[in-house]
Amino acid sequence: MIDTTTLIAYVAIVLGFVFIPGPATLLAVVRSASSGTRVGIATGAGIAAGDAVHTFMAIVGISAIIAASAMLFSVIKYIGAAYLVYLGIRAILEQAPANFERRELPLSTGTAFRQAIVAEVLNPKTALFFLAFLPQFVRPENGSVALQLAVLGSIFILLGLVSTIVYAVSAGRLGDFLRRNPVVLKWQGKVVGSIYCALGFRLALQER
Repeated sequence: MIDTTTLIAYVAIVLGFVFIPGPATLLAVVRSASSGTRVGIATGAGIAAGDAVHTFMAIVGISAIIAASAMLFSVIKYIGAAYLVYLGIRAILEQAPANFERRELPLSTGTAFRQAIVAEVLNPKTALFFLAFLPQFVRPENGSVALQLAVLGSIFILLGLVSTIVYAVSAGRLGDFLRRNPVVLKWQGKVVGSIYCALGFRLALQER
């Protein structure tokens, strides 16, 4: 099993990673601000589920295949970018409601969860991150490599989920207030959609 010193060092580094806002955190914040805290938390849970997939891919070697194939990396990258741009265009074109108080939230928790999984799984940079980062803390003399990777991945997922929940709750409270402003209500879809599109273009321009 993983020794205590390695585990402490790993947790400290991961805490630094997950609490520095990145694309995944921004996605959860935007969802929470535009559709409510529950939707933001569901988005965070979807991101965590996507990271679980990446952990599994790192364990069985799929991430290594992606890393070795420039074509496969590019295909996954562009599909993920296109998906984010698609979500952005939908948000931009969506009609703004006349009254927030009398409407349902624009996105259900189930939809937010599923979309976050797809967006995270289709980010090849995350796959490469798990492939490059987790093995640095694996020691063959500590037992099963697969088990160590699973433990390290689970810790990363849990801490990442806590981070996105913290950001989502904060953004959700601010969003509840802002959405009662008619001007914000009118433009929130366009702003949210523009952020999604920007994330998509950012992903498309990333290199291995």
